[in-house]
Amino acid sequence: MRLVYLHGFASGPGSSKARYFARRFAELGIAQQTPDLANSDFEHLTVSGQLAVIERAVDVEPATLIGSSLGGYLAALYAARHLETVERVVLLAPAFGFPRRWPQRLGAAAMAEWERTGWLPVYHYADQTERRVHWELIADGARYEDYPDVQQPCLIFHGSNDEVVDAGWSREFAHTRPNVELRVVNSGHELTNVLEPMWERVSEFVIQP
Repeated sequence: MRLVYLHGFASGPGSSKARYFARRFAELGIAQQTPDLANSDFEHLTVSGQLAVIERAVDVEPATLIGSSLGGYLAALYAARHLETVERVVLLAPAFGFPRRWPQRLGAAAMAEWERTGWLPVYHYADQTERRVHWELIADGARYEDYPDVQQPCLIFHGSNDEVVDAGWSREFAHTRPNVELRVVNSGHELTNVLEPMWERVSEFVIQP
């Protein structure tokens, strides 16, 4: 089994959830691959570039994708475009509508300044310092749909108290898709307080025939 974990925005392969799932799957004899979606160039991060990293990680062997936040949105985008190589998808607080939610977060003035200068300073959780990211993240991201047409079996966990990506995005995504199992849990965006109960269902979902 090929298992690929996709980390969130301004995060990295060493994130706490990535390490948690890698350890738990290793206990089952399953190796987890966790690529650096920024490909060592966070400043020039784009949705298209991250999808290219996923394509190299998956290659031609069927895989299950587990994605957190932006990684969840990317997993959905990739799965919708690669029915032949993605078997199942697990999305943890997926950041549906990623490019289009930035104006709500920053406001019109900050978005205009980002576009004018080309750069936005953000806190990078993996590096624990402020980094900058280019406007191309938004310009490129606008090419992609808010809700990818995922047809594979799909499991979603989303926190009812998520202040980064409202659970309503996942509810809307799951509403008309019978292949999607949505579990809204008492947690925030990170979901770190529900790792154990999530693991019980995620492990069942991933290893089932």
